[in-house]
Parts: sequence; C-alpha cells; structure tokens
Amino acid sequence: MPIFAWSGVNAKGKKRKGTMEAQDTRQVEAFLKRLRISDYNIKDAPKDLLAGIPMFAQKITVKDVMLFTRQFSTMIDAGLPLVQCLKIMADQTDNPTLKTMLRDINNSVQSGATLSDALRKYPQHFDSLYCNLVAAGETAGILDTILKRLAEYIEKAEKLKRKVKSALAYPLIVLFVGVVVMLVIMIFVIPTFEEMFSSFDKELPWLTQKVIDASNILMSRWYIIFPAIIAFAFALKRFFKTPIGEYLFDSYSLKMPVFGDLIRKVAVSKFTRTLATMLQAGVPIITSLDIVAGTAGNRVVEEALLDCRAAIAEGRPLVDPLLESAVFPNMVTSMIAVGEEAGALDVMLLKIADFFDDEVDAAVETVMTMIEPMMIVFLGTTVGTLIIAMYLPIFGMGAAVQ
Repeated sequence: MPIFAWSGVNAKGKKRKGTMEAQDTRQVEAFLKRLRISDYNIKDAPKDLLAGIPMFAQKITVKDVMLFTRQFSTMIDAGLPLVQCLKIMADQTDNPTLKTMLRDINNSVQSGATLSDALRKYPQHFDSLYCNLVAAGETAGILDTILKRLAEYIEKAEKLKRKVKSALAYPLIVLFVGVVVMLVIMIFVIPTFEEMFSSFDKELPWLTQKVIDASNILMSRWYIIFPAIIAFAFALKRFFKTPIGEYLFDSYSLKMPVFGDLIRKVAVSKFTRTLATMLQAGVPIITSLDIVAGTAGNRVVEEALLDCRAAIAEGRPLVDPLLESAVFPNMVTSMIAVGEEAGALDVMLLKIADFFDDEVDAAVETVMTMIEPMMIVFLGTTVGTLIIAMYLPIFGMGAAVQ
C-alpha cells in the first residue's frame, strides 16, 4: 500500500504531522477526522533515494528489538488484536527499516502465518531462542507473559555484553596507543638520532645499535612488513572461524590468566538465564538445551550443553554431564542438582544467573584494577627502552669527557 504524509492542526491548535500507510487519501482523511485534526494537508510521502541501498539503510539495533518486545507485550496484555498491535508499532516507529520489517510481519500474520513463523523470516533480529519462545507463548496462550520475559532477558543480556565490552575496551585502546607511539618513535625520532650518532667516531652500545637496525628495517621494508602483518591477522581470523580454530580459541579464552575467569562467569550467567527463560515458557528441556547451546557463544560451552542434551535423552540427570565437562564451577552444578531434586530447576537457574551477574560486575572491576597498572608498565617499558637506547651514547660521551 502507498504511504501518505499528512500535516494539520489538532483540537488544541497545535501543528501535527506524520505518515500513514493507506489504500487512498480518503482512508487518511477518515483517520485524521477521528483524531480531530483540522486544516489538514495530505500528499504522497517523499521517497528516500537511499532506502533501497542496504549500506545506507538505518540499522535495527538490539534496543529497537527490546522496545518492540516490551511494547508488544503491553499491547497484547491490554487485549488488542495481534494485527492491530503490529500496525500501531509500525506506524509509530521512526526507523524506516524497522517500519518495513513490522509491516511485512503484519502482512504475513494477516495471510494466516503464526507470529513465530513471521518472525523467523528475520533471523538477524529474532534468533531461534526468540522465535521458539514466541511459538511456546502462542501455543500456551500466554504470549504477553512470554514477550515480557523476552524483553527482560534481552535487556539483561545486553547489559552483560556492555560490561564485558567495557572491560576489554580499555586494554585494547591502550595497546593501540602504545603501538602508534612506538611506530612514531621508530619512524621519525630514531632516524634523527642516527644522523647525529653517525658523526661519532665510536662504536654504539648494543641496545642502541639494535634499535637503529630495527628502525632501518622498518623504514626500508615497510611495504613488506605491513602487508605481511595484515595478511597474518587475516589468516589468523579465518583460522579462528574454522571449527578447530574456534574451539582452540574458546578453550584458551577460558584459561586466560586475567580474562578467563570473567569469560567463564559470563558464559554461566548467559547459559543459566537463557535455559531458565525457556523452561519457564514451557519449552521441553531437550529442545531448550539445543537452542541454548546454539546461542552460547563459546564452542567449549556449546559442546558441554550438547553432551547434556544427549545425557538427558538417555535418562540421566542434567548435573552429571555438567560435572563431567569441568566447564562450570562446582557451585553451579551443586545448585542445579538441588533444583532438579526439588523440581524447581528454572527457579534455581534464575538464582544462579542473578548471582553470576553480580560476579561479572565484581570480575569487571577486578580486571580493570589489574589491567591499568599492567598497561602503564607496558607503555613505560616499551617507550622507556627506546628512549634509553637513544641516550646511552650521549651518556657515554658525558662520562668520557669527565
């Protein structure tokens, strides 16, 4: 259907404008009369020349999906029909990409598809966890409750992701600055010292000579060195995307001296909260473990959860394969065992997730506390070594004169 742009004055005399998808202008006029808009003007909405180019299309963020889910839950809980909810949200959003997606979902639902099937057309925004929970809510008639839980889950998962990013951002920025400073010294500063030292009729200290040699190699072979570094980084990235490379990287990341503990706690928090959300929605535990394993974000954790799925299919309790995997802390397996015996596994999983959310906060603070002095030592050592290497000959000359 075409989109019309309208403008007018409301009952309080204030100017209002907006857009509306309608069959013709008469449908828009009827809509404006219901809103008591007078002196209105209706025309075809201007077309965005960049709308068809994916590069320039406005992105749909996780925050957009979270707000959509929360508003959707509120409207369903208020008793509004599904199609009307989707239409209202499509009309009120300012994101053209989200507007197009919601209208397409609405058209699919009007054509007879279930909401979960309509959402599966957009896996980049609605993953298997989201769609399966919506399907469970549709089947059980508790879609509003499921959507509310999904909104809370997305909000907490995004909060957890921001914490991890904040812990990793600082050392990466400091490392980048350190590398840039070293390159500036090697390319611009050291050649100046080399010209000055060339007039000395004396052998340079070992450290000074090695630094000058490294600078000369960098200056003369930069066209080989930089492409080689880029090619190595690209090859390493491709290797880590293979099953073997991804498993090796994820396995090592859990054992890293500083970040390993943080990564493990994040994995536990994500696994327990996701599984609890699915179990509370009435999704069978075997199906839940399949989906949770796919959204784990760590191949080691994923394989451990798939082993749990296989063990449960054989009739074994969940806690046995968790203990065998040696991935999850003893406290987690002990609490899961208690939850299984008491028949309240979902409640116990949520308690574990809440506890490890606090643990992640503490781990992030610990990482930041440890990383800051380490980065200062790294920068001081690297830059200080270069400066000392350049001043050693000058110190030697001063001692000779004395």
